[in-house]
Amino acid sequence: MRKKTGIFVLILTAVILALAIYTAAAGWGATGSGAARNIKTGLDLSGGVSITYETSDATPSASDMADTIYKLQRRVDSYSTEANVYQEGLNRITVEIPGVTDADEILRDLGTPGSLYFIAETDNDGNKNYGIGSTGYYELNYTLEELAAKGSIVCEGSEVASATGQAQTSQTTGATEYVVALEFTGEGRDKFAEATTRAYASGETIGIYYDGAFVSVPRVQSAITDGHAIIQGMESIEVANQLASFIRIGGLKLELHELQSKVVGAQLGIDAIRTSLIGGGIGIVIVMLIMIIAYLVPGAIAAVVLALYTALMLLLLNAFDLTLTLPGIAGIVLSIGMAVDANVIIFARIKEELQAGASVSGAIRSGFHKAMSAIIDGNVTTLIAAAVLGFMGSGPIKGFAMTLALGVALSMFTALVIARILINAVYAAGVKDRKYWARTGKGKMISFVRRRKLFFIISLCVILLGPAAMAINGGAGKGALNLSLDFVGGTNTTVDFAEDYSMERLEKEVKPVVAEVTGSEANISMLKTAGSNQVVIKTRDLNADERLALGDKLEETFGVTEGSVLSESISATISSEMRRDAVIAVIISIILMLLYIWIRFKDIRFASSAVIALAHDVLVVFAAYAIVRISVGSSFIACMLTILGYSINATIVIFDRIRENLRNGGSKPNLEKLVDTSISQTLTRSILTSITTFASIAALYVVGVPSIREFALPLMVGIVAGGWSSVCITGPLWHLMKAGKLGAQKTAPEAEEKAGGNPNVIRKKKK
Repeated sequence: MRKKTGIFVLILTAVILALAIYTAAAGWGATGSGAARNIKTGLDLSGGVSITYETSDATPSASDMADTIYKLQRRVDSYSTEANVYQEGLNRITVEIPGVTDADEILRDLGTPGSLYFIAETDNDGNKNYGIGSTGYYELNYTLEELAAKGSIVCEGSEVASATGQAQTSQTTGATEYVVALEFTGEGRDKFAEATTRAYASGETIGIYYDGAFVSVPRVQSAITDGHAIIQGMESIEVANQLASFIRIGGLKLELHELQSKVVGAQLGIDAIRTSLIGGGIGIVIVMLIMIIAYLVPGAIAAVVLALYTALMLLLLNAFDLTLTLPGIAGIVLSIGMAVDANVIIFARIKEELQAGASVSGAIRSGFHKAMSAIIDGNVTTLIAAAVLGFMGSGPIKGFAMTLALGVALSMFTALVIARILINAVYAAGVKDRKYWARTGKGKMISFVRRRKLFFIISLCVILLGPAAMAINGGAGKGALNLSLDFVGGTNTTVDFAEDYSMERLEKEVKPVVAEVTGSEANISMLKTAGSNQVVIKTRDLNADERLALGDKLEETFGVTEGSVLSESISATISSEMRRDAVIAVIISIILMLLYIWIRFKDIRFASSAVIALAHDVLVVFAAYAIVRISVGSSFIACMLTILGYSINATIVIFDRIRENLRNGGSKPNLEKLVDTSISQTLTRSILTSITTFASIAALYVVGVPSIREFALPLMVGIVAGGWSSVCITGPLWHLMKAGKLGAQKTAPEAEEKAGGNPNVIRKKKK
């Protein structure tokens, strides 16, 4: 690259960066119009719609309620991955969808869940069950009860396993046609097979009746006996998707009727958002300063790339229609800290090449080349986890996976493409003196393998503190873990205040009064109903005496009139099915990551060591939850998943260096020295990445509100645990497994020191 070209690239980068920052960040203002203003935000940041349904059956079974809640949750995920569905009282289900303000529109789209029927055109006596009415549309000739008594209802929505809109190529015309693909349950398959066999023989239709009207009346073109059917003749993919949506929502086991709907305000006040953004900004600045101090010119380039990464992340959040919550802000700040990692790997390589005597231009080329495999392997393993979680997860898990994948892909692009262009441009522009590119001096090799027993014992002791704390807390009647409403449910208290309280006043004045009854401010959240003085207070499960005491307190303190306080029990927002999906997704992710590492490194011991390190980090963070009594809620799952992605990335970097040194170490390398050398060579990177990531989260913890601190604290523990396991556990553990097979390669440190570090020495064979 020529000097003029380099200067032009730098000027162009400055212009693009300014435009990206303006386009992304201009939206945070009250009158802004930037991309950030259009990002979907969660119920905690912007409020949304709350709809309460009541089941037709006054005493539904627990299994039917759980199944209905789970399926309804999957349905409302299309609006937002942060939507919540939970049971309220005995036969009510509440749906909370953030980021929307038109309850009527949501109700029209959702319809009346559960009321879907497949109806035969004629009954056994040949009488028409439906036909074209005076309105020009298909209408029933009998009531649903009469049709059921005549056996004319083929099957109900609960007997449909899945329904999806699809575009496919016609086998006869070759044109694109839009269809709805149906799959029935075992019982539904048999019923549908019998009905379609009869309808096909007589050339009849089977009507799909939903929410009081026919949504489709397809003619049966063949007997369908395998439980798989196609509804053809859709005008567009949108129409096909809408019909599929009707069928899915109608497939709930219980029939629901709308009881009430309302628009609710944000759970958190303006101050909470403002302080979180300030904390995020401080964290980014700290990371930039650390990079500049550590890596000079490359560090300054990393700061520019980091600013561009942040702006692009906001733009892509808007483009991909992802939902942002307050913990999501912490997640983005964490991804910013992790995005530095790829730059650190590259810059550390450049520094090594310069210390080895290479020219600046040669060091840049070699640094990017040698860092490539570690960056790709580390990020691919994380993308594998994100893909599985996105495919199998639901709700917040799916949203987390999408954000994680987006952050990983963007960090790779900015590090491998943007950073490389800028580094070459700066060099071409005239910054060629070695002193600007790296500090002199080599790091000292540390004997990690020799100290492995100490490292293993320390880790084991920390991990065992978790079960010990759980046992102590459980014995004291506090509960082994501090489970939040997301996991155990609680009590909804609806209060009509005499005046309109802001969220700030609710936090400062009302929350302490509620805490007097509940015993703690933990697990207390409040929602305002738009256009009224009504507030919904969610707390832990309150018994009858506590509910009465809370009502008395509110009446006494705030002048709430008697009878304007209503309490109902609510279920967990994270259902057992969602927890099951998350656990299965994590297990599959770990298995696939293990297989990838095994294939890439051609050694199962690398994969085994990495998985053990992942388990170590998760257990350490779990111990922190138990010891500090951090609330275990929806952010708990996101926290654990974040730690998995962070930890595996750090481990891969060390394994990549071990693999490289194995290739260059001859046929019989000294494994202990090789592992120690590899860890020592990557130690600066490991420490620096941990510091930058820790600093970005610590800033949020210091200035953030309590809810953000509950998310930031375990993340900080996980960052420390991940750094520790990568440096002190994985390498020595791999050596233990490897040397156990190659017994002759075990080394005595003292003998090696006497031999001047030469691996080719003769030792006495052990008996």
